[in-house]
Amino acid sequence: MKFSFVDNAAPSRRRILRDALTLALAASPLASLAKAAAEPEAADTNAEDVTFAAGPRPLVQYPQKRPLTLVTTRPPHLETPFALFNNGPITPNDAFFVRYHLANFPTSIDPDSYRLTIKGAVDTPLSLSLAELKALAEPIAVVAVNQCSGNSRGFSMPRVFGAQLGHGSMGNARWVGVSLKTVLEKAGVKNDARQVTFRGLDKPVLPSTPEFIKALDISHAMDGEPMIAWSMNGTDLPFLNGYPIRLVVPGYFGTYWVKHLSEIEVVDHTYDGFFMAKGYRVPDNDCFCIAPGTTAAQTLPIAKLPVRSFITSVKHGAVLPLNKSVELKGIAFDGGAGVNKVEVSIDGGKNWREARLGQDLGRFSFREWTLPITFHRKGATQLMVRASNRAGETQPLRADWNPGGYRRHVVETSHVTVA
Repeated sequence: MKFSFVDNAAPSRRRILRDALTLALAASPLASLAKAAAEPEAADTNAEDVTFAAGPRPLVQYPQKRPLTLVTTRPPHLETPFALFNNGPITPNDAFFVRYHLANFPTSIDPDSYRLTIKGAVDTPLSLSLAELKALAEPIAVVAVNQCSGNSRGFSMPRVFGAQLGHGSMGNARWVGVSLKTVLEKAGVKNDARQVTFRGLDKPVLPSTPEFIKALDISHAMDGEPMIAWSMNGTDLPFLNGYPIRLVVPGYFGTYWVKHLSEIEVVDHTYDGFFMAKGYRVPDNDCFCIAPGTTAAQTLPIAKLPVRSFITSVKHGAVLPLNKSVELKGIAFDGGAGVNKVEVSIDGGKNWREARLGQDLGRFSFREWTLPITFHRKGATQLMVRASNRAGETQPLRADWNPGGYRRHVVETSHVTVA
């Protein structure tokens, strides 16, 4: 197994065995809690101050990661502590969230023997080594947000089934790799192709559990935006973020960003596997929502990220000074139309003022914003932020609801006190 070394020197056999054992232990059900207990300074610091029904969520540490917020241990689901998003628009590799669907995932990978298979409705089936994949064309790069479909699910009202997530199952990185279109053109896509499916190395523990396979329409797969990435923020992908290669689908939810990508199949039909036909679906209407307690007449697979924004510089419950300038700061993003306006209210939505947008790293990236404000009245108040994009979409003031707790993008509110 090779982790994210900046120099591309091959690790020693002893190091490979050591790292493989470390990751295997980290994947066990009790390891994360044991690690947190062994390091009280990490376990005692909950950077989010978010508590759901199961109680406070500890910080735990896995290989190649700083302490992250524990959601589940098997398979590992780790969230980025929200305070880290105030440090800049790029999420560091060691702080990037981790999400697996299936508990039987690899703990060691030999990059020299790794192969990517391309098969199905193609003229020439391929089995590409990593070196062959990287030699297909000049690398391309994109800065893009990877956000879990259920990010912020824990704030759904009424509560919904599934992992009760805070706001930390998202991150923004610079991805480098090769266009999926280039790989498919190398294989030669047949005229009857309808979709392309993607499979990674994680597998079900039980035979009754469906395999994790995702699909994109052939038109999307060939439009030049999806890519196969091997680099994240200038180094190899971290192991827990998909080493050695992963699918990157800019503007789309992370369910499509298949990790440890091993097989691509072009099919002549609409793929009907569980994670497309039954899982990760939303109501098929304008708001992708329904009233709690009702059933959607029709559903469709979740797809693009909605426009969204956060205040990152002020915690919920903070005490802010009276008659002194305070710079509010945060991030905004969407599915690729591009954020063009961020507005902030410091009086619970009665009045709004426009924030200054920071550097544009690309239409799929986090966009920082800042706004200096001064409070002239003591007491409790609510800070709110809303973003709009070039497609004319603006965040709603009232949260949409669906049974999966997917695509939350309501205007978020921080309750603070001025004193």
